[in-house]
Amino acid sequence: MAKKATEPAPVAGVYEGDYGIIELEADPYSGSGWLISINGVPSSHIEIGAPRELAFEYMRWIASAVQAQVNGGFLAPRRITHLGGGACTMARYFADVFPDSRNTVVELDGELAKLSRQWFDIPRSPRVKIRVDDAREVAASFTPASRDVVIRDVFAGAVTPESFTTVEFFTDCHRGLASDGLYVANCGDHSDLRGAKAELAGMAEVWSRLAVIADPPMLKGRRYGNIILLGSDVEIAAPPVKELLGGGVPSQFKDDAWVRKFMSGAVPRRDPV
Repeated sequence: MAKKATEPAPVAGVYEGDYGIIELEADPYSGSGWLISINGVPSSHIEIGAPRELAFEYMRWIASAVQAQVNGGFLAPRRITHLGGGACTMARYFADVFPDSRNTVVELDGELAKLSRQWFDIPRSPRVKIRVDDAREVAASFTPASRDVVIRDVFAGAVTPESFTTVEFFTDCHRGLASDGLYVANCGDHSDLRGAKAELAGMAEVWSRLAVIADPPMLKGRRYGNIILLGSDVEIAAPPVKELLGGGVPSQFKDDAWVRKFMSGAVPRRDPV
């Protein structure tokens, strides 16, 4: 959806957000691309007029995971909730790919939500609704079976707050999902992979099927990076191999059997008593 001429155009600069500094910079490699950083950490990338252009590899992996589940006949993504939304890159993407979907973005920073609406061609509600709220509290209030996909992309700096990695949080998300629903999490982890393993151990307590997507060096514990964690009570479809290998950072899909060996011995995190 193109921006109207009367809507404010993005202006590169530094802005004061409700929870930190928002920096907007033009993408030097694209005439219509913009990078949004929060407190110095890249958070979102928007290509105006091209909602299906995803600059971040992990976002392409999320898109591949959801679309593989749809193409495999395991999922109808009508109701998608994004816990942590940044500038709504993924919600904008899915609203375009699945025009009948209803995307709800829960974003803590109200100023970021307001500026994103002003700057970018984000579809209006109900296709993309932005709710300024605490995503953990929203998850705790989920009505049973009220959504088809939950995507967690919550970060404070370069880490996900621990309250979004516990069995209790996963239980809230599981309750909110339909019986064939899909949980997707962007996990940033270090080379020891303890965080990803602990999350997967917690997810295993509420979902019967697990899977991950990441690049091989990350899965072998050679660097800090992103791992996409997937949970469902139905089969989790593997994206096409050609699709996973085709990006700038080739990735792999690992199924439930691999995940359970990978996380063996990990201790799930729990909310403080």
